[in-house]
Amino acid sequence: MDDNLTTMNVTAGVETLTITGADSGAHLRVCDSAGRAVATLVADEAGNAHLAIVPDKHRVLECPDDFIGALSTGWPLPPGDYSVIEESVTPAREHGPFRVLAVDDHPHPSLYVQDLAEGYAYLTVRDGVSLSIMVRFPNQQLYGPAPWPTVIEYSGYSPSDPDNPQPGTLIANLLGFAVVGVNMRGTGCSGGVFDIFSSAQAADGYDVVETVARQPWVLHGKVGMVGLSYAGISQLYVAATRPPHLAAITPLSVIDDLYRQQWPGGIYNSGFTRAWIAMRDAETKAGGMAWDQARIDAGDEVAAANQRIRSQNIDFERGGRAIRFFGPLSASRRIGVRVDQIEVPVYMTGAWQDEQTGSHFASMIGSIDSSPDFRFIGFNGHHPDGYSPMVLNRWFEFLSFHVAHRVPKLPEPIRMLAPSYFAQVFGYQAELEPDRFAHHGDDVDAAYEEFLAEPRIRLLFENGAGSEVVGATSHRYEASIKSFPPPEVTPRRWWFDARGALVDIRPEVEGVESYLDDPEAGEMAYSRELLSDLNRFTLPTTQIARDWTRFSDDHRVAFETEPLATAMVVAGSGHVELYLRAGSADTAVQTTITEVRPDGFEQRVQCGWHRPIHRVEDVDQSDDLRVDYTFTEEDSAPLEIGEWLSFRLPIYPFAHVFRPGSRVRVAISSPGRDHPFWCYDNPVTDGVAHDVGRGGDHPSSLVLPVWPTDLDYDEDYPHPDALRGQPTRPVEPIRNYAAP
Repeated sequence: MDDNLTTMNVTAGVETLTITGADSGAHLRVCDSAGRAVATLVADEAGNAHLAIVPDKHRVLECPDDFIGALSTGWPLPPGDYSVIEESVTPAREHGPFRVLAVDDHPHPSLYVQDLAEGYAYLTVRDGVSLSIMVRFPNQQLYGPAPWPTVIEYSGYSPSDPDNPQPGTLIANLLGFAVVGVNMRGTGCSGGVFDIFSSAQAADGYDVVETVARQPWVLHGKVGMVGLSYAGISQLYVAATRPPHLAAITPLSVIDDLYRQQWPGGIYNSGFTRAWIAMRDAETKAGGMAWDQARIDAGDEVAAANQRIRSQNIDFERGGRAIRFFGPLSASRRIGVRVDQIEVPVYMTGAWQDEQTGSHFASMIGSIDSSPDFRFIGFNGHHPDGYSPMVLNRWFEFLSFHVAHRVPKLPEPIRMLAPSYFAQVFGYQAELEPDRFAHHGDDVDAAYEEFLAEPRIRLLFENGAGSEVVGATSHRYEASIKSFPPPEVTPRRWWFDARGALVDIRPEVEGVESYLDDPEAGEMAYSRELLSDLNRFTLPTTQIARDWTRFSDDHRVAFETEPLATAMVVAGSGHVELYLRAGSADTAVQTTITEVRPDGFEQRVQCGWHRPIHRVEDVDQSDDLRVDYTFTEEDSAPLEIGEWLSFRLPIYPFAHVFRPGSRVRVAISSPGRDHPFWCYDNPVTDGVAHDVGRGGDHPSSLVLPVWPTDLDYDEDYPHPDALRGQPTRPVEPIRNYAAP
């Protein structure tokens, strides 16, 4: 073996093996320590090849698209020793062994001795990949000289773009924090191959934290993390690796699982999720973000070299469609089952009606149990509302205590400028909350003790109706609790009955209602026009555009309660226990909860989805209210046409007050129409009918998490256009069709 005869270079990283400098078209057989062939890679025109996903059996992989077939049945490249054999030369030449790392295979601490100064730079991680970063110091006239409390914003967007700071960076910088914006591998000007939520990205985050925390301008030698959406989700992955010098994280508007985001209920999300991933594919191509190409054109040789490996990026939009079932690769990236490994303080916010990510994230709230201080704020609303005036001061308080170790006090110039800033971004002149701990002076221990004594979870109600501007980010009332869902929550069941009624007692008389598949529904997201350009929707001033179309009477069945005698507070997950007699071997079902108000409006509350070919509930993620499924291929089976099937149809988590005089309405239909951004590739057929049982031997029912609390709510109904994420329309009577 003589490696000097070739310019080929093999780099082993965290669950990755990257080859550069090979001959174009060279066949490169990757073997494990026992000599078994894992896969044979074919070098591209630039001499590159990359292995991060192992197919279920040995295959020749000629291009990144060949990996798409391995996404459902394959798994991450296991840590261990590997060799690479060049089969295209005579005799075949062996290289290695190379040690593929695990996430917990930490490098020598000397790697983290890197000098970072204000401005644009590159940071090197354990496998030699360089990540583009942008260091921004706070205003020294306002906040004084170094050291400063420091936070990191880490994502695949453009946090290291020198000219366009991300929202988290901008706000934290204004509030006195040094901020380091870092582009994930394979994005912006960073090196490496892009791979959504991979172990390599998580390990990179560990290395970033440890490197930044050692800078002399970092206060206390520990850093926090900030960011919403992509930059929020990434914090969960990084914190789960437990970097020693991570102080706290603040993940806003997150998801708990990429598979369940792409396939809610086992139905492909052809709306927002598809569009978001397609945008990632476009922007991670060489020069795909414009600013990275501009740097290359201006002579940034590191950026140019980093992007030569982009030829190995997988088409994740096509890949997402290929992952029909939950497999080993999906399981390895399911952050919701790993958040119990997070051992730093966590501040999280999320909207129950989040048009982009949904509210399935709330199912992992109870699992963040190793954090010494977990805080959560939930509200009705939109994806960007985590940076809205109604919660921004609590974010600042959390970072002040856990990263800066000081009593949170907003500088007066910032407080004075805030209303005009909010007017530009959110459409109304909001003022920030008063400094709640200022009475302690500079006694941080006393202030922190008061802070820790507060309930950890806040539920904000009727966001959009709390100011003079209809739809602006401001809530009307709130509740503070120790856990979510509240421990006092109990399942409340209503049974489907004749004439579209929801009743308290299980009907003895059996009946059957019928609805037709709606082939158009899947594409009828009511704000779908925004999907054509997601960059248009970042921080909405009031409400997003909406055209909430209806199902025709023959395309859905619905049931509703009598007017409520007293207020009913619902908080948590629910479900419909559905008896379905399917008219086809495969279908998808949606349930929609609405409030029928006595003023003549129907208000959207929450939805849920399921494809009943997925037969087996995930017992670890289900209880008497919450429902989740395994979504594995072995746990799926076609439906028996004309045979009754009973299953629990999940309703996503939410919190809502139904006022006295309102009715609770539940509808069953094909997925679609009732969500702003999510579209569905529904397995439906025009003209096919499905039967829904009620009473007797097939007693379908609605189960909601009712919270017996004396919540001090406003008695008057909010303006019909006020509630963020909850549109209204004139109510129409229920007209169900009896099965023939």
